[in-house]
Amino acid sequence: MPPLKFLVDEREVEFSAIRAQGAGGQNVNKVSSAVHLRFDIAASSLPEEIKSRLLALSDNRITQEGVLVLKAQQHRTQEMNRSDALARLQEVVDGVSNPPKARRATKPSYGSRQRRLEGKSQRSATKALRGKLR
Repeated sequence: MPPLKFLVDEREVEFSAIRAQGAGGQNVNKVSSAVHLRFDIAASSLPEEIKSRLLALSDNRITQEGVLVLKAQQHRTQEMNRSDALARLQEVVDGVSNPPKARRATKPSYGSRQRRLEGKSQRSATKALRGKLR
């Protein structure tokens, strides 16, 4: 089954321009080319099950108020950083769009149990030979 796609509405995303960190010469001190993307998960138009899975993620980028904050500063222009941040937001949403598979408990096969016990007895015999002779 192909993964479901839920597109994030760009009107629900809030952008703010900030100065980028790191190397960049004089330009980095003058131009606010980095972008902070803020996405309020609870107020979004995504389906409820996706919202709950997003809020359940143990991701440092999600605040306690349920706002996902992404910082994009990879590119030199603000427009490219905006599109990069939107693409990364879409990746996060796509990652939780399909429900996780339910885990089924399995038992080890008879042969694997036998091999395990055989290995244990071989190690036991090896270690027994290391002891003092009586």
